[in-house]
Parts: sequence; structure tokens; C-alpha cells
Amino acid sequence: QVQLVESGGGLVQAGGSLRLSCAASGRTFSSDAMGWFRQAPGKERELVAAINWSGGRTYYADSVKGRFTISRDNVKNTMYLQMNSLKPEDTAVYYCAADTDNHGGYSTDYYAMDYWGKGTLVTVSS
Repeated sequence: QVQLVESGGGLVQAGGSLRLSCAASGRTFSSDAMGWFRQAPGKERELVAAINWSGGRTYYADSVKGRFTISRDNVKNTMYLQMNSLKPEDTAVYYCAADTDNHGGYSTDYYAMDYWGKGTLVTVSS
């Protein structure tokens, strides 16, 4: 069974840091584009960051640029999101996703993702 499992979420004060992990099992995603999305209460799911298969190309939403860093370790079949200088508006459930049809650049399209994790909650207190 193919799974993406997020971990590393939790409660942190504004200005703090968290590191999210997305561990894949059941198949390798080492040749696929992947990304992190988030969904805050009452809002639509939005793209946070995206990464191509090698990690050499990345994309960030304007709201997190300069604070978050996406990376991946294809040997460990794991993707990461380092989140620094967290703000209350970063509070959301964070999901990792994979686009197994994209073996070149990164994917920013929600509808292109064909594997999703169940999410991990990040709560930033003010």
C-alpha cells in the first residue's frame, strides 16, 4: 500500500520553528515532483512549497518565502519542510503530496497531485 505520512507538527509560539517530515512507503517517489500544501480552518487548501525530483528546483508561496525551506532525501524516500519565524497565520493542517506524472520540474497544481498524506497539524500561538 502506497502511503505518505507526515510528522513533526505541533504547538509552537510565534517566532519559533518546526520541521515537518513526509515519509513515503509502498513505492519510491525519487523521480517525482512533490510538495507541501496547507489548509487553515474555513479556508481552501493552498500550496506552500514545491520541489522537483532532484531537489534542484523549488517553489515557495509568497507568504512563506524566506522563512520556509523545502528539501528531500531520495535515499530515505522522505521530504521535509523547515519552518522558521512562524506566525499565527501559518496555523493549518499541512499535507504532503506527490505528482507521479512530473519527472522534470516542480508541480504547483493541486489537481496534478495523485498521492496525499493525511496531514499534520501546526498551531502557532501569538
